[in-house]
Amino acid sequence: MKIAFIGLGAMGYPMARHLSKEHDVTVWNRTREKAERHAREHGTKLANDLAECANAEVIVTMLPTSKEVDEIVDPLLPHLKTGTLWIDATSGDPNVSRETEKRLAEKGVAFVDAPVTGAVVGAENATLTIMMGGRAEDVERAKEVLRLNGKTLIHVGDVGAGHAIKVLTNSIMGATVWITSECLLLAKRLGIDIKTALEVTNAGSGRSNASENLLPMRLRDHKWPLVFKLAHHDKDIRIANALSHQQHASTPMLALTQQLFTASLNELGEGADYIEVAKIVAKMNGTSWD
Repeated sequence: MKIAFIGLGAMGYPMARHLSKEHDVTVWNRTREKAERHAREHGTKLANDLAECANAEVIVTMLPTSKEVDEIVDPLLPHLKTGTLWIDATSGDPNVSRETEKRLAEKGVAFVDAPVTGAVVGAENATLTIMMGGRAEDVERAKEVLRLNGKTLIHVGDVGAGHAIKVLTNSIMGATVWITSECLLLAKRLGIDIKTALEVTNAGSGRSNASENLLPMRLRDHKWPLVFKLAHHDKDIRIANALSHQQHASTPMLALTQQLFTASLNELGEGADYIEVAKIVAKMNGTSWD
């Protein structure tokens, strides 16, 4: 199958590599050098220009936000062919993705929103969880492509549903990281060793992905790798909060989480990892994790 992969960031780069094992993959990236390196290292084809991507049977976008996806749709739209499938793996805005689907439908192009979770390690190891929104027949086509990238592929509803559940689950994660950091900091201030506090937490009702996998190396070992940018996580929680407003839902915890993450982003900057919000928890209490 001829696939055009657009967006070779930390997630897209290995995803395109996995797809090239079984498909004829053409790559395009705003920073051309990265696409050149991918073609050189993994035998993919370098697109001479963006319009060349319209020759593919399937187009996959993996970009920072829906805004960048729109910027790709505009120049490609005149060149797209009826029957093409567009898979948007961006962690995007469901409202925008539904509008994108309408624009592409006018050209006879099917659209599936298929954001992923599992971080860079999941992209590298092809163990991502992929949540897909779209018509059943389009999702089945998308599954045939994305099975090379993930171990769990779930059809969650109509177009936009994939993007919606992604930002909601990221909001849950954000709130969990924050409250777990608060309670572990309290344990530390009460004289309980962080290693011991984590051991008890993970043996009891407070156990979570945050306490088991995300926070230990940061709080116990003082290692803060960049896994997922705080700027992107903040964007997702903002989208989730906007969806709540649209539904006239009462979600005070979600609103508070958004405010806390935005404040953390303002303090830590664009380059920070999302788990670094734990540093803000400590700073608010006049201390650190060291």
